[in-house]
Amino acid sequence: MFGEASNPAVADGRVPLVLELLSPAQRPLQITRDLAAFWRGAYPEVQKEMKGRYPRHPWPDNPTNALPTRRTKKYSPQG
Repeated sequence: MFGEASNPAVADGRVPLVLELLSPAQRPLQITRDLAAFWRGAYPEVQKEMKGRYPRHPWPDNPTNALPTRRTKKYSPQG
């Protein structure tokens, strides 16, 4: 969900979706209906823990402006 500043919603934006944010190991990190509040509140703590546990994965300081990726930091495309 990096790069998303707000929660996706249905019903013309009236009903926010419940998001289950997962670690690289597919374990739940957070369940939220308010992605913006997660980025401002709990994310810095989650980021610290996940940087230590999964150092090869990106954990941006500004997740709302980061580009989403399926790649790790050490991935380099072969041209």
